[in-house]
Amino acid sequence: MEYTVHQLAKLAGVTGRTLRYYDEIGILKPARINSSGYRIYGQAEVDKLQQILFYRELEVDLETIKKMVNSPSFDDVKALKEHREKLLAKRKQLDLLIANVDKTLAAKEGRMTMSDKEKFEGFKQKLIDENEKKYGKEIRAKYGDETVDKSNQKLKQMTEEQYAQVKKLEQEVLDVLNEAFLTGDPASELAQQAADLHRQWLSYFWDSYTKEAHAGVAQMYVDDERFTAYYDKTHPGAAKFLRDAILLYTGMKND
Repeated sequence: MEYTVHQLAKLAGVTGRTLRYYDEIGILKPARINSSGYRIYGQAEVDKLQQILFYRELEVDLETIKKMVNSPSFDDVKALKEHREKLLAKRKQLDLLIANVDKTLAAKEGRMTMSDKEKFEGFKQKLIDENEKKYGKEIRAKYGDETVDKSNQKLKQMTEEQYAQVKKLEQEVLDVLNEAFLTGDPASELAQQAADLHRQWLSYFWDSYTKEAHAGVAQMYVDDERFTAYYDKTHPGAAKFLRDAILLYTGMKND
């Protein structure tokens, strides 16, 4: 079956403007242009649009989607299986948050009591899922599934007090780092304090701390632009400064 822009837009729940834009940027071209100048889409384009919308639902940017779906090696069956796994994970996260809200309402209305652990289960799972989505692939490639899974499990088992301390330490690292950056010296007392606070923060997630792993994480903050952007929010170059401070702190700096 074939569709015009209007027909396909109505079928897919998108606007005609969206389809025309997808054509303009080369992410979804029509099968042909008819004699009247209308874009005509066939089954292959319908299937491709479905894949694009799946990726958009998962908040993948259009440029990345374009590279994937237009790649000669793109496997639509494999992609669908991956979509399913990610959607199931997303549903699990939403179910946990909904259950957490339901329990909180019931507790506030006096219908049940809620432990401190239960209050934070949904939030901790959300943090794990967000980290997996943003950095999971790189972290797992660098440290292995077992290490990452243990770290996630440790986060799940945190008490309310421990979770609050982790969030406090996270902010302290940034505050001290930004102050230390102004000294321009990674070996300064403030910079070394930032490195130590960072070690304390990491220790809440790791089974065991090693200087080598700490230095490796610091280097990753410089190598991966997403981590760099996080630390460079206030002062561009802060990620490299933290890396240098940690290398000095761990004794891993090459002279």
